[in-house]
Amino acid sequence: MISRISAVALTVAAALGLAACGSSSSTTSNTTSSTSKITPATIDGAGSTLAAPIYMQWGSNLKSSGVTVNYSAVGSGTGVADLESGTVDFAGSDPPLANADIKVAEKKGIPVHFPMAFGAITVSYNLPGVKSGLKLNGKVIGDIFDGAVTKWNSPEITALNPGVTLPSTTITVVHRSDSSGTTDGFTSFVSAYSPTFAKKIGAGKLVPWPAGETGAAKNSGVAAAVKQTAGAVGYVEQAYALENGFTYASVENSAGKYILPTIPNTSAAAVGLKIPADLRFTAINSPNPAAYPIVSQTFIIVYKDMCKAGVSSAAAKGVYEFLNYALTSGESELGSGSNQLPYAPLPAALIADDKAKLATLTCNGAPLS
Repeated sequence: MISRISAVALTVAAALGLAACGSSSSTTSNTTSSTSKITPATIDGAGSTLAAPIYMQWGSNLKSSGVTVNYSAVGSGTGVADLESGTVDFAGSDPPLANADIKVAEKKGIPVHFPMAFGAITVSYNLPGVKSGLKLNGKVIGDIFDGAVTKWNSPEITALNPGVTLPSTTITVVHRSDSSGTTDGFTSFVSAYSPTFAKKIGAGKLVPWPAGETGAAKNSGVAAAVKQTAGAVGYVEQAYALENGFTYASVENSAGKYILPTIPNTSAAAVGLKIPADLRFTAINSPNPAAYPIVSQTFIIVYKDMCKAGVSSAAAKGVYEFLNYALTSGESELGSGSNQLPYAPLPAALIADDKAKLATLTCNGAPLS
């Protein structure tokens, strides 16, 4: 791994040394030559822990060209709140803004969504002797996380896994304790298949988990708790699961197929999606029969006229350059290759949509392009 993690967001750096492995020396040289005329700027962002390794890697690559990216992995909910309060220049959020959030954001300007990547939300388990691929469906996952199923050899789980010897180990559920886009994606998927889970817990970035379950902040916190506890299960973003060498479930998708959260199966979730003009969409429970079903999109959200929203002109230009880099060289750094970050890149049509949005960004009415 190439050790070039940004100094920011150290809370995830310990869990994700892989954030430094996303670019080769050729990528770095291309970045420097193609961005040599960038005006120096420092920009601040906050939000998604799912996307933190991506933004730290891209920020590290851009630093030599004059743009310093400070990104704090504080969770999607906090990132959006920070954007609305004016304490950051951009927000990282896995779910798009809800209509209520749009109304709050519009007090300062028009928020613009830029989808950046896709990441699988794994159902990771610490179960010695049981390999990856344990079959689980939405209903049984709901039964586990709402406390109805408490043993790994329960009839609900064994019925889905004939021939697999499961221990009588007590299940320790680990969930996010902070406002989280990963939670939003996971609970949205489970709620669609488990009416009981939907009624007791529901879907959202912050939900009422049953008493006695283990809560941990950020993807890194959930990953650490699962790693340390035999019998634990938690929903963990794919990059964190891979970094920790976790075993994880094959989850039944909308076509009735059990699918592992590989990069190709994550990419497949983008096929067949209906993308609205404002680019606010969700990839959860994709209609594609080849797709892993719990795939989260992740967005960067900025104000259309950043300067009118309180961002300095230098920072506004820096955010523009960061997004421009992301949609060119940055997307090529995502994938399943040895020198790529383990996220699914955007399809070409969605990159084109992003670039069209990028061309509309302004500073006090003047184009940033």
